[in-house]
Amino acid sequence: MASGTRGGAVRQGGFEPARFTPALLHSGAMSALPSPRGLSVPDMEVILAVTSKLAAPFNLTTMLSEVVDAAKQVLHADRGSVWLYDPVADELVLEIATGIARVRVAAGAGIVGACAHDRRIINVPDCYADVRFNPEVDRASGYRTLCMLALPLIDHKDVLVGVMQVLNKDEGAFDAGDEMLAKALAAQCAVALQRVRMTEALIEGEKMRQELEMARAVQMSTLPSVMPALPGYDLYGTTRPASQTGGDTFDLALLPQGLLTVLGDATGHGIAPALSVTQMHAMLRMAFRLGADLETAFMQVNNQLAATLADDRFITAFIGLLDSATHRMRFHSGGQAPILHFQAATRVCARYNPTSFPLAAMPIAAMRPAVSVELLPGDILALLSDGIYEYHDRHNQLFGEDRVEAILRNHHESTMAEVSSRLLGEVEAFAQGAPQEDDITIVLVKREAGA
Repeated sequence: MASGTRGGAVRQGGFEPARFTPALLHSGAMSALPSPRGLSVPDMEVILAVTSKLAAPFNLTTMLSEVVDAAKQVLHADRGSVWLYDPVADELVLEIATGIARVRVAAGAGIVGACAHDRRIINVPDCYADVRFNPEVDRASGYRTLCMLALPLIDHKDVLVGVMQVLNKDEGAFDAGDEMLAKALAAQCAVALQRVRMTEALIEGEKMRQELEMARAVQMSTLPSVMPALPGYDLYGTTRPASQTGGDTFDLALLPQGLLTVLGDATGHGIAPALSVTQMHAMLRMAFRLGADLETAFMQVNNQLAATLADDRFITAFIGLLDSATHRMRFHSGGQAPILHFQAATRVCARYNPTSFPLAAMPIAAMRPAVSVELLPGDILALLSDGIYEYHDRHNQLFGEDRVEAILRNHHESTMAEVSSRLLGEVEAFAQGAPQEDDITIVLVKREAGA
């Protein structure tokens, strides 16, 4: 599209009303355009009043009604309407009209559609003589449209936001002077309409921010506020969401069945995954408090999630119970791997794979036997979400498992809180400023060497 001239001149591809300013009526740039008819004092007052009102706070309906009423008065027209463009559906929606219900039409259909498609003013002196005119609305309302002025509403970024129509001038058809005055009102309407939409987007964004903060508070409230005190063990867990809410969760809780140890990682991050893992977390706690064993809790929670979550939602999860008397951790892992067992005696890590597919992927009728791991003095069970292993630097190199094992080997004598801090610090140093794209969760269970 060729660039338009200042002052609202007709350009190749259509008139751009958002760049018209009344001050240009007195400049040489407007000398080639037709002069507007003389305005009465009441008409001038109406236009100035609309301009003043459009600078103040308003809602969409009020603003559009003000512009339509002003257009009807200064153009001596009987009716007016505003159609808003829906770019997603590629349709025009009748937002403001006299005696007509809200309707939708395909962009490009009828006179209003042609105005939107061509992005130019259309002045129709006899609507029933124009093949683009649809008389169905007249038949339904009992109104007869004689003449029409349709103007595209284009914002300051050259984006179509709608079409304004003015119907039935008191005497005869609309002339060139009417077109110029209508363009001025359309320009004001387009800019104001864009401002309304921006304001609504900001308000909606603030509402979303508040909802995210509430969701985060709910999610964080389900996590352990302090680490449980288990004699002979050093326990630590933490999570760092990639956004305001995360798809990770963890648990370390002393139950009659033993130390409940959980790491969950839902697909994605944000409100939906946060709700998924919070739901899983709550159901696990309830199942164990009702006396369920490890297999029953895992199977029942999986089957309930499979029945309630969307088909594209699932959760990788480690769920284990530690018997501190025998020092054995029995666990099931639904898609969560690797599970690292640092063995202090040899200073190497044993790795365990998942025992089942992710939770909610499909119902389970029977379970395989749980994996049982004995923790010897100094041993560490390390559960880390993908946010650690798959954190990449600016060259797309992954942090990987070997770096995690090296940290466990070099710092296994430190407290688990210190090891967690070391992990996070080395991930940040490795990333060299690359943003965190996935949630990070760390759960560490160490049997103390002197126990």
